[in-house]
Amino acid sequence: MSSSCSLTYDMSGGQTRSAKAFGVAEGVLDELWASAEQAQGWELLTLELVCEPSGAYSLTAFNERVWRGFGKEYCAVLDPGYLPAEPGHLQEGPLDTAPAGDPETAAGRFREYLRRRAELGVRDELGDPAADIGEAERRLGRPLPCDLRALYEIADGERGLAGLFDGYEWLPLDEVVREHARQRERAWGGWELGWDAVVLDAHPVETVRRCSGHDGWIPFAHDGGGHYLAVDMSPAPKGRAGQVIRIGRDYERGPAYEADSVTALLGRYLRLLDEGEYDVDDEDGWLELGVERAPEPPTSGVLESLPDATALEPSWQELTVNDARRTDLAVLRATPRLRALALNRVTAADLGPLRDLPLEDAALGLDEGGDLGALAAHPTLRTLSVTGGGPVHIAALRTLPRLYGLDLSRTEIADPGVLAGMGQLRFLSLGPGQWDAMFRDGTLPPALAAARLAGEASLAEAIDWAARLGLDVSTAWRRSGRSITT
Repeated sequence: MSSSCSLTYDMSGGQTRSAKAFGVAEGVLDELWASAEQAQGWELLTLELVCEPSGAYSLTAFNERVWRGFGKEYCAVLDPGYLPAEPGHLQEGPLDTAPAGDPETAAGRFREYLRRRAELGVRDELGDPAADIGEAERRLGRPLPCDLRALYEIADGERGLAGLFDGYEWLPLDEVVREHARQRERAWGGWELGWDAVVLDAHPVETVRRCSGHDGWIPFAHDGGGHYLAVDMSPAPKGRAGQVIRIGRDYERGPAYEADSVTALLGRYLRLLDEGEYDVDDEDGWLELGVERAPEPPTSGVLESLPDATALEPSWQELTVNDARRTDLAVLRATPRLRALALNRVTAADLGPLRDLPLEDAALGLDEGGDLGALAAHPTLRTLSVTGGGPVHIAALRTLPRLYGLDLSRTEIADPGVLAGMGQLRFLSLGPGQWDAMFRDGTLPPALAAARLAGEASLAEAIDWAARLGLDVSTAWRRSGRSITT
């Protein structure tokens, strides 16, 4: 059984208290969860128990694709096989298809690196040469870069914990194949993790694809904490096949570029040894190289208001402006790499300059209603959230070729019928009253893959909403009654 549950009390006056504050045993919830699973034969479920002061209670359980997100909002997945393509999947391949690494040079550097480590007292334990590299490449679905392949012809990874690649343990080929498969199964973002995630540029120039994951990334070393060194066999236009990147737990919004090849990485290690830039733990036999990375320019900023252009960082890819009233947004052209922008207290008439930016996610808090026509035909905008203001005209959004996600739950829509003609829209977030109007008027976008019921709703209300979206809710389990106390 896999479960996660909590208990809260809604108090008079709007306060909410957790079960722990009242000393409620957590095991009671686990038993209730297990009973529901056993009764229905479910492995996973969403369960809601509401108890009134009068003793009346209602119990609702559901095992389909409806779950609670942030607060009391619910999401429903209509097309579980769909995930939006990331920008990196749409990028062209490398202009130079020749790998930067060299197998003979890499093998020579590797042997020298091992010799130098042994002289310093590092106890490396390596496997025998890999038995069948070709079979591993078949399972990976692509060949290894020639320089990394040359290393596996010397040894099939390390067996100790010395961390051969500057603290990262070199993986045997079988583990490389298994880890590559696990990375592929971790679908990017997903509707559970948020529909408006923006992947940042990993390097000032287009060397690495702007993705959180890619089949062409093959992890070959790990740090034991969820981070990996990987060879990139599907680089961006200015990258080279076989370049080394960092991926994993802290790189969901994009990998970090490390070197143009394994060959170059080994050369860096030897240079640091030559320069004495290292430290050895004599007791544990651990070598730490003094890798110095150039400071990365800032990628995000938060401003109370927009200053003049000279105060903006051209490297910013994310920006939040808390008060954009009476502001000429033309100054944002000084941030030519801006991908995500949140503007609060802005007037719709100020939106024209946004067409000149490579925005992919925009959150607009409007002081007044207006027309989003200034965003017409924006070539890169993928997700948009609009809040506040009076009625907002959205007709121009039909012209955005890459718009797949839209949140209008906290604004009034002047022309909701437009949504019915937005065939490219795959995610939509609306409030309960807005959804009711959509169902009544028959104006649902035709290709929705996921939807959000924003605001506060019970699980029972969310199930009824999911049914109106077309999901099968026949397995929903509902019980109600009145508790008896003595």
